[in-house]
Amino acid sequence: MNAISKKKLSKKLLLFWMIVPGLLLASIRGDNLLFRQGWGLLSFEIIFLALIFFYWAYERSPVSSREIAVIAVLGTIAAVGRVPFAMLPNVQPTTFLVIISGFVFGPQAGFMVGSTAAVVSNFFLGQGPWTPWQMFSWGLAGSTAGLIKIVYPQIGRREMAVFHFLWGYLYGLIMNLWFWTAIISPLSLKSLLMICAASFWFDTLHALGNVAFYLLFGAGLVKMLERFRRKLEVNIVRQCHSDTF
Repeated sequence: MNAISKKKLSKKLLLFWMIVPGLLLASIRGDNLLFRQGWGLLSFEIIFLALIFFYWAYERSPVSSREIAVIAVLGTIAAVGRVPFAMLPNVQPTTFLVIISGFVFGPQAGFMVGSTAAVVSNFFLGQGPWTPWQMFSWGLAGSTAGLIKIVYPQIGRREMAVFHFLWGYLYGLIMNLWFWTAIISPLSLKSLLMICAASFWFDTLHALGNVAFYLLFGAGLVKMLERFRRKLEVNIVRQCHSDTF
């Protein structure tokens, strides 16, 4: 992906990330224009449409079958990595693997790895109305990691550790929004703050786990995936060159 394409992709993602929260906030009003639906159902529809948009955009992007296979494998590994850690409260390598995948392969690939990891791991841990929100949350973690690489290509180890730490809380905040809209009635700022306070220690363990996995395995995994990505790009160029002649 050249510099111009990266800038265009970054602008589209930033615009999209502004639209989705804007729709969620606007739909809190009881007199929302979409058939006066409850906020739980309406927010679910917005998240579902966001997922469809990302999958549609990825399907239309110029990706090779080999890259799709790599993304599928990374998503499966991230999903399987979640299962053995299910007994630990919010400590799992899934967020770390999703972030690194997006950092190396780009925002769209990061979103696909994150959303795939959520839906596949829930075949073992349980599917439910929370699944699309988990798909969106982990997908967003991978997508923002890819955007960070585009905007700040020389990002250091310390900054990446902070990024992993923050996503422990951001993931928890998004899932708290799901719980708040799906379970709590009536909705109020007080009830939202209570839910966030109740999940604080779980989110903290998630954040610390992300940092621990990154510090232990991050550098090696990034080097391995970047080496594989370069080989993938070389193979694609050779294939295109041979097709030309």
